[in-house]
Parts: sequence; C-alpha cells; structure tokens
Amino acid sequence: MTTSLTVLRDRNAGLYLTAVVVSGFGTSSLWLASGVWVKDLTGSDGLAALCMLAMWAPALAGPALGTLADRFPRKPLLITLDLGLAALLPTLFAVGSPGRLWLLFAVLLVYGAAGVVHDAAESALVTAAVGPDLRGDFNGLRMTVAEGMKLVAPLTGAGLYTAFGGPAVACLDAVSFVLAAGVCALLRVREERPVRCGAGWWRETAEGVRHLWGHPGLRPLVGAGGTTMLLTALSATTVYAVVDRLGHSPAYTGVLYAAQGAGSVAAGLLAGPALRRLGGRRFAAAGIALTGAAVAARAVPWDPAALASAAAGGLGLPCVLIAALTAVQRETPGPLLGRATATANTLMLTPNVLGLAVGAGLVEVAGPGLLLPLYGLALLGTAALLPQRDDSAARTAARSPSDANPA
Repeated sequence: MTTSLTVLRDRNAGLYLTAVVVSGFGTSSLWLASGVWVKDLTGSDGLAALCMLAMWAPALAGPALGTLADRFPRKPLLITLDLGLAALLPTLFAVGSPGRLWLLFAVLLVYGAAGVVHDAAESALVTAAVGPDLRGDFNGLRMTVAEGMKLVAPLTGAGLYTAFGGPAVACLDAVSFVLAAGVCALLRVREERPVRCGAGWWRETAEGVRHLWGHPGLRPLVGAGGTTMLLTALSATTVYAVVDRLGHSPAYTGVLYAAQGAGSVAAGLLAGPALRRLGGRRFAAAGIALTGAAVAARAVPWDPAALASAAAGGLGLPCVLIAALTAVQRETPGPLLGRATATANTLMLTPNVLGLAVGAGLVEVAGPGLLLPLYGLALLGTAALLPQRDDSAARTAARSPSDANPA
C-alpha cells in the first residue's frame, strides 16, 4: 500500500514537496506582512484588506492564465516564474510612504497572476514527475505542507516585519523563490514540447473550460468544491461573533485557526489512503459532510465545542479540493492540463470572495446561532447531492501504476 513515507522516498515527489515548503513559507510570510505594512503606513483597515484582494483577483482570470501553462514546457516555466518573482520583490524596498503604496499593490497583483500560472504548471508537471499510484498521497501531502506553512510562516513574517520592516519580508520571500527554482531544476522529468494548435488564445482557453465542464466525472466534483468553499467562507465571517459569545477577546481567533490548521494537516496525511478506499466522490462527500457538521456545531457557545468544530472543519474541508485536483490530473489529457487545472481552481476558490462579502453583511443582521446551523445544513445537502457513482474505476486508477496520463 502506498503511504506518505513511500511518497517521500520518491525523488521527484520529495523535491516537489521541498519546493512547496520553501516557496510557501515566503508567500505566507508576505501575505500577513503586506497587510500590516499598509495598515502602518495609512491606518486604513480597508486598504490593508485590499492586499488580500490584489493577490486573489487574478484567480478570476484563471482559465486564460492557465493557457500559458499549456503553451510552454512546464519545468522551465516554473523556474522562470520563481526567478521572475525573486527579481520583482526587491522593488518593494522603494515602498516607504503612503504615496508609494501603488507599487506594493502592483507587485501583489503580478504576484497573484504568477501564482495562478505557477499552480497550473505545477499540477500539470506532477503528472510527468510523480507516478499515478502516488498522486493521491502526493496531493494530500502537498496540502499538509501548505497548511503547515500557514501555521508557522505568518508568525515569522510578523516578527521579521516588526524587527526590520516590510523590505526584509520581501527579501525573505525573494530568497525563498530562488531556492524553490533551484529545487525545481533538480527534477528529472521528460516533457514533450507543447504543440501550438494555432486556434488563438481564447479558443485554447475555451477548450480547457469545455473539457472540465463537459466531463461527467469532473463537473460534479468541481461544482461541489465551489459550493463548499462558498458556504465555508460564509461561515468564516462569524468567527469574531463566535469568539464574542464564548466570552474571549478577538485574539482567541488565533487559537481556533490553529486548531483548524492542525485538522488540515491531518487531512493531507490521511487523503491518500482514504482516496484509495472510498474513491474520489465518496471521499469528497465525507469531507463536506464533516465540514457541515463542524460548522453547525460551532453555534454551540462552549469552548470544547468551538475547538473541536474548528479541528473537524480543518479536517473535512480539504477533502473535496484534494479529490477534485487528483481527478483533474487523472482525467485530463496532458496538453489541456494547465488550462483545466486553472479553471478548476477558479471555480472552486474564487467563491471565497463572494462568501466573505455576503457573509460580512449577513452576520450584522443575524447571529451565529441562526446562521451557522443553516450553513451547516446547506453543506450536508451538498454532500448528499454529490453523485456517489465514480467509483470502482476511480479506486482502481488510484492504486494502479498502469493508469498512464493520456498525453
């Protein structure tokens, strides 16, 4: 049976995860420090929040940006993106006054766009670098290390910012990208040079969208992922109201986020075996149902219930994302994989923005005691409606090395 240890023993998988750890550490550090930087320079909560929007906004153009990942060899593209961001970040040394903040926002916007292309190219290259029998475990471990960085890196970034200022954090992030490029260069992969079909940018983009949305196995998973992210974003806006009902200061949210992060780390470790045993859709449905139960339980004004629900939500939420990503890698021809991955990420992750915006308004007119059970029931309904019949074929594919990528 494939285990996490087996994945780590695979040379390419181990190098990939190392690159994720290194670059993720720098990204998570900058993510927090940029908002604090803007807040210190302007005193504006709204402008500070725009930092996150600047990094997320390019995901809306994911299908078009993902086309780049199918037009160039993926390994050189990843190295170029890493080195390009490393060269771009030192320009933030010029941000020393409110009048220069446009430069910070411009860099964050480019950073977000490069991240969309990077994620698409990385997912596509995984199919060449990591065997099909390891991909479920690999995607789970990737989630584990990414969530683990979110537990450690923001504190490091905040400390570095406090001691030396924003440019020091930008320098740390630049170094992390240089190291990630070096690790990526060590990967041993054979890639066929992409063939231009001559159809034009928008037609190529549409091909990836049509493949994803027209595939009877991928559409339900991606749709369930987007719905889950929307509902969990709605529930996330109640966190300060929940903490207030518990009688704690706002800083207690850090404890809940830590519990959630620990659950997400565990989800990544368990994902591979669970995918093989349950298949993609049942694994996703189980995770969504657990998330729904956790969201509803968060309405109980009791500390143990709040901590347990945070951990359970962290355990359940990644399941549908891991299941969908693994299915996209398995069911998509190699020449389309960058576009299909970027489209899937757009459909699953951008509902966060809508959920946070709508939820912020709803929590002002109704308390968490009413909203959270409703969100939880909607998540349970999403799990129930997800078709269960993938799945004997998917279970076989998840453990069979003979499942060659169509490319």
